[in-house]
Amino acid sequence: MNDSTASPADGPTTLLRGGAVHSPADPFATAMVTQGGRIAWVGSEGAADSFADGVDETVWLDGALVTPTFTDAHVHTTSAGLALTGLDLAGAADPREALERIRAHAARHPGAGVLLGTGWDTTDWPGQRHPSRAELDEAAGGRPLYLSRVDAHSALASTALLALVPHVSDLDGWADEAPLTGAAHHAVRAAAHAALSPGQRAEAQRAARAHAASLGIGALHECGGPEISSVEDLTGLLELAAREPGPHVFGYWAELVASAKEAEAIRRLGALGAAGDLFVDGSLGSHTASLTHPYADAPHTGRAHLDADAVAGHIAACTEAGLQAGFHAIGDGALETVTQGVRRASTVVGHGRIRAARHRVEHAEMLTAETISAFAEFALTASVQPGFDAAWGGADGMYARRLGADRARTLNPYAALQRAGVPLALGSDCPVTPLGPWAAVRAAAFHRTPEHRISVRGAFTAHTRGGWRAIGRDDAGVLVPGAPADYAVWTTGDLVVQTPDDRVANWSTDPRSGTPGLPDLTPGAQLPVCRRTVVDGRTVYARPNE
Repeated sequence: MNDSTASPADGPTTLLRGGAVHSPADPFATAMVTQGGRIAWVGSEGAADSFADGVDETVWLDGALVTPTFTDAHVHTTSAGLALTGLDLAGAADPREALERIRAHAARHPGAGVLLGTGWDTTDWPGQRHPSRAELDEAAGGRPLYLSRVDAHSALASTALLALVPHVSDLDGWADEAPLTGAAHHAVRAAAHAALSPGQRAEAQRAARAHAASLGIGALHECGGPEISSVEDLTGLLELAAREPGPHVFGYWAELVASAKEAEAIRRLGALGAAGDLFVDGSLGSHTASLTHPYADAPHTGRAHLDADAVAGHIAACTEAGLQAGFHAIGDGALETVTQGVRRASTVVGHGRIRAARHRVEHAEMLTAETISAFAEFALTASVQPGFDAAWGGADGMYARRLGADRARTLNPYAALQRAGVPLALGSDCPVTPLGPWAAVRAAAFHRTPEHRISVRGAFTAHTRGGWRAIGRDDAGVLVPGAPADYAVWTTGDLVVQTPDDRVANWSTDPRSGTPGLPDLTPGAQLPVCRRTVVDGRTVYARPNE
């Protein structure tokens, strides 16, 4: 855990005034005072005069909006940083363009090291053809090359990299010219990441945290695990975040446990839980999500990595140890497995203890009425990524191709989750989809399936306070006296109260509503621009010339 979360109340005092402060304590607030790492006061411009002579610094907002910082509830920090600083194949129109990018990246990084890339997606490529291994070998100049698909559940690798993994062709998920999945993918990814030096990892982590801060993100939930990263990656990131200014980092380690002793070993890593990407299944894009009925474009139902008994044992052991548990579950089959397992665990450790533990499920895309009801019953946090729907939803998107239009329309039912009282925490799964909290709020409020839309206010709360509640902190993610001084300052247009319906937009600017306004996020409207990000009362990002 990032030690900076102590948020001491002593320290310099700062008065922010002349803007709009998004606070439930005062929907008309225009000013705020912080002391050290805490918010001391929120109120009106007139009342701010009484503080003017007693503070160490006065910041004139010039009409800017002040909000709590965002929390991204699912990230892979090192991978996100590598995508920012390295080879990113997102948006490549076809294999030819992807290969051109690989050649250019290899030329910019001469030497014998492993080349790492991410973001390729054949969904819209001609014939859905990916580059052959021979083509990858040529583009990489014979060097080891690892290319993660956009969903991170399959990958391409060059011959030189495969040679570093003994007997890779004997592992589950190997096919000579098809993308690697399963155990074969995990082994090859581990070999590629093992080639990174501690310095390279730290450089990537710094890049990701700096980029997050520039977007008004004040906290990140790092989802590590033995199949996707390493102990050194997680502990190195937590140590870096504790000693260097920037967004808070809260770590999860996705390893199955069967006893309180095993759970305690995960706690010693500095992790908040044995959770995150503990795979019950894979992804829809890679045809590895576990379904109850076959894919529309493949004659199988994907892969299940855990059964309900394994889920139950994990939940019970973590609950007994006072540690959060959680799973990666996307397909309806996987989500049924999770909820069945949680129910079985409740007969061992008790319904109330499971609710109190705030266990979580990542992605939770193919929910049904029954699994939503179970999420509500056991207070399972749904850690969701609205960018998935923005990228792959709609009548012609990847979801519809994989599942058919009718099943695709059921995905990511945020409104139903909210109506049921399921705790929501929003994130990006970066680098699967980019960091971008306002874009995520917009994607939830203007979901491609109208009946799944939630209000801008509801999505904003899930992306700010929801992430803190997901780690058991109810005092953060909101601008009220006594809360941590984690806030962002934004340049934005008019503030409105925006709600979802079947039209493009429906909002009110009537101040009599007593509801704090937020930016207009109608599709096509300009997203707010971050001017400053403050974490624990310390500026961790300032836009140039601010």
